[in-house]
Amino acid sequence: MRVLTAAVAASLLLLPACSSDTPKPAGASPEKVLAAAAKKLDATSGVELTLSSAGLPDQGNGFVLVGGDGTAVKPDAFEGALQIKALGLSTSARVIATGGKVWIQNDLLGDGFKKIDPEQYGVPDPGALLAADGGVSDLLAETTQLDEGDSVRGGTDNKDVLTEYTGVLTGTQIHHVLGMGAGDFKVRYEVDSDGYLRTVDLTGAFYAGEPDATYTVSLTKYDVTKQITAP
Repeated sequence: MRVLTAAVAASLLLLPACSSDTPKPAGASPEKVLAAAAKKLDATSGVELTLSSAGLPDQGNGFVLVGGDGTAVKPDAFEGALQIKALGLSTSARVIATGGKVWIQNDLLGDGFKKIDPEQYGVPDPGALLAADGGVSDLLAETTQLDEGDSVRGGTDNKDVLTEYTGVLTGTQIHHVLGMGAGDFKVRYEVDSDGYLRTVDLTGAFYAGEPDATYTVSLTKYDVTKQITAP
């Protein structure tokens, strides 16, 4: 269940946005671009996201996150559905977090939602990960070895112009947010022409003793409002 809870945190590593068809302003450094994207994340009311993966272990001793989608809203709430593998079986789970409390519902854990204590599993409250101080926007500021890549088409019907930025995050930084992983992680961001972060790729040792895996978080909607209540 620790990995499942961490998976919720992982799911929140993204930001949705709307973008125009014009390129980003010339001369903006990668540091300034990501700093501006972090401010937009801090300012949003909420986001909708999807999560996908590649290079996962075939089977783990616990839960292995495969993908999912969810909604995170400020000040402290999250609700989503995750696809996981557990002991060789594919299954799904629902997660709700609000008011500093977290619940998980999965058939393997029995009927109904089970309340958990995130601190017991060494992970943050997923409902707090949009916080301006200590939330995922901090990772944008902490990324080192930043380099600007090509501009590519993406988004719905490939109508958005996205600029790639690559860099490195330490295992300590990743573990602080996700509660899993060790060693340095490669990170790739895609930022649209309006300065919103649209995609985050994280590649590294998420699962001990296994080859590096990649999680991709895609931002699908910005400025979301949703009433999320305890189950």
